[in-house]
Amino acid sequence: MTLLVVSPDYASHLVPLLTIAARRTDERVVVATGPATRPLVEAAGFVHVELRLGRGSNPGIIRAEQQPVGEDDNLRRFFAATRDGMVATLRYQADARRDDLLWDPVRVGRRLLDVVNAVEPDEILVDHLAFGATLALRAARIPYGDVVLGHPTALPVGDEVYGCPERWPAAFDGEVDAAALADLRRRCEEVRDGFTAAYNAAMKALAPIAAEVDDAFAAHGDVVFHNYPAELHDPARTALLPPHVFLGSSVRAEEPDDEVAAWLAGSGCAGDRPIVYVAFGTFLSQRADVLARVAEALRMLDVGVAMATGSADPAALGALPGEWLVRSHLPQVALLQQAAVAVTHGGNNSVTEALTAGVPMLVLPFSTDQFVGAADVERHGVGVASAPNSATPGEIADAVTALLDGPARTVAASLSARLGCNAVNQLTSLQPRAGSGAGLSAGGAARR
Repeated sequence: MTLLVVSPDYASHLVPLLTIAARRTDERVVVATGPATRPLVEAAGFVHVELRLGRGSNPGIIRAEQQPVGEDDNLRRFFAATRDGMVATLRYQADARRDDLLWDPVRVGRRLLDVVNAVEPDEILVDHLAFGATLALRAARIPYGDVVLGHPTALPVGDEVYGCPERWPAAFDGEVDAAALADLRRRCEEVRDGFTAAYNAAMKALAPIAAEVDDAFAAHGDVVFHNYPAELHDPARTALLPPHVFLGSSVRAEEPDDEVAAWLAGSGCAGDRPIVYVAFGTFLSQRADVLARVAEALRMLDVGVAMATGSADPAALGALPGEWLVRSHLPQVALLQQAAVAVTHGGNNSVTEALTAGVPMLVLPFSTDQFVGAADVERHGVGVASAPNSATPGEIADAVTALLDGPARTVAASLSARLGCNAVNQLTSLQPRAGSGAGLSAGGAARR
């Protein structure tokens, strides 16, 4: 049996896909992705095949100066937009979506079909946002499984419009102007329609008789795998989903390195001080101004702090206590096993990894589906959310204290226990379903 995994050249997308694939111990795994993340594929023991799905890449920490010309300026404009708040950021992302998510689709599609013919996979799993790949598979009528690695709203249902959130945390109510939100929805509808036209045109270039889709963002494979806990998802929305499986969370096993292990055992965590883990993911750590306010807040509290600074300049964070563990990159999964609270941007990997460890969160969302994910965290009592541009150090300190002393830790621990049980079932849930149109077997179609 051969499993083909298709992923953009971004570590945040690839790592959970590799974790899912690693549970398929009976299969040969081939991963089609870009060159930047090749070391991750090979470290997992899988076969790497080069497939570039976009201009940009992110092997673990993204920096604008390391991106191709043009992509670097786009990244800087994105960071500037995050300073103007939720609606401005989502508007910028809507305007950039056509080139960002559907880059050179005919060339990408042809390359993927060459890969499929060479690999002859029995099953194919594709990141839902790899639209250049999914349109080729649809054009060739090759079955595949969609993996939604972000919040489930990344696959819109009903009257949802991709990129326009239906809900957000209460902390953002003051900055959400009704007229601006309506304008955002109109813009997202325009982008959806233009994106879908381009998606259909690329399919027709690959296969003139290919059936068009009404909404490319809502198009999906034979079965959809959500890397998200079903317990946090709105049951009314679940009823609208296509054939699907909630994976809960695809969390890799991770051991602390020697420095982290020594810190956990030593002066950094002496006594009964709880550990607060801080990280803004692979690229939003560029918002050093927000990290600096978090650092100022945590200096007020009697806690041990492990902070991943990412691409931020540590000098911009002020004088940090010597007993804190501060590095550009930290083993997040390992540290969450010991943490009492996580302060995060609310990326889906960070949310699901914290929940798997039973750690409540202070979420400071900046972009995309982080707002609706933060709303879920608040609604289910496993954390609180604040607006990153306006939260003061005092407010951040109060929020962390409330998480340390309040019921969120108990609620998160209860959810963690259920996720641990569900993880056992992930392997079998990915198997083709006998007698069902939702199976993943692609070998016959791939070789026709």
